[in-house]
Amino acid sequence: MIELAVPAAAAERPPLAMTGRPHLAVRDIVKSYGGKSYGGASRAVDGVTLALAKGEFVTLLGDSGCGKTTLLRIIAGFVRPDSGQVTRGGQDVTETAPARRRMGFVFQSYALFPTKTVADNIGFALAIAARGRAEREQRIGELARLVEMERLLERHPHELSGGQQQRVALARALASDPEVLLLDEPMSALDARIRVKLRNELRMIIDRLGITTLYVTHDQEEALALSDRVAVMRNGRIEQIGTPTEIYHRPCSAFVAQFVGTSNLVEGHAAAGGVDAYGELWPMAFPTDIRPRQPVMAVYRPEHIAVACEGQGLAGRVVSSAFLGAVVRLTVTLDSGRTVIVDCPSHQAERFGARGASVTLIPDAERAVLVPAQALS
Repeated sequence: MIELAVPAAAAERPPLAMTGRPHLAVRDIVKSYGGKSYGGASRAVDGVTLALAKGEFVTLLGDSGCGKTTLLRIIAGFVRPDSGQVTRGGQDVTETAPARRRMGFVFQSYALFPTKTVADNIGFALAIAARGRAEREQRIGELARLVEMERLLERHPHELSGGQQQRVALARALASDPEVLLLDEPMSALDARIRVKLRNELRMIIDRLGITTLYVTHDQEEALALSDRVAVMRNGRIEQIGTPTEIYHRPCSAFVAQFVGTSNLVEGHAAAGGVDAYGELWPMAFPTDIRPRQPVMAVYRPEHIAVACEGQGLAGRVVSSAFLGAVVRLTVTLDSGRTVIVDCPSHQAERFGARGASVTLIPDAERAVLVPAQALS
């Protein structure tokens, strides 16, 4: 898994305060699939509770099959939960038809009508609502300008690029003036360069409109770059929810540490000055409630381990290096046999980045994070 730096925009964006009731909330949502004929029911969503403030952008992040899309479709009304409640603005909408929930939905496949023009796709919900022609044309024009598609209104989907189709799908979802916007991996089919450009534009549009947004993705960089908060899902449950900075720098578990970015996980016992990992001492600033010899697991991010040619620290040899632009990623095998991933500034890499070079690693004790000891995946 590649290393992810927390984007400055995400890290600096002030969190929205939850004043009063949440604008969108789910409580104790459960959804199972299968049954006796399928070898027993499997819980796709397992007791999820989540609340969003008005105007907040929250991302559901997780691997395929973790339940994030099922949860999104339950909120939209496309899937009925076995139990639990969905509310919007304090109103229970669990049994409300999708068209009456005041929610816009952007599908992974865009789901544009192939025989309709861009204008007709954007205005579809307005036509269904029997809005007048003048009103429809005005709204279509406003949305087309918002997503920069005003010059392509007469084109059909097959005449558009993937990025342009995504813009049309977003405009269509916004046409009915929803209170909540739901997006299911809308950029997964786009190439990396276009994806970065469009995600920045998406966030600016949503900020301009002030619309409450729930976004689904498996892309950690996308989640960190876009979100006010990120909810990491695993096996139908939310493993951790927090700001991008909290998720990256203070993971609550080994799973989150491994899933979001790259981590070195060190298992051992608490000792004076750090983690005693079978003879290796990894510097660690322990909280006061940690007892000597207590089993612990610590997370060390690659950028929090310094590299030196000699001195006190963890001795090892460089077995590989990868140039990543601002940093060079070193894979180091310690004398103990442990493999460690380290990010070294590019301008320093020439000193000790050669394969086979002897190096000393110096972990930052203040940046290490304790997580519950558990079996590693």
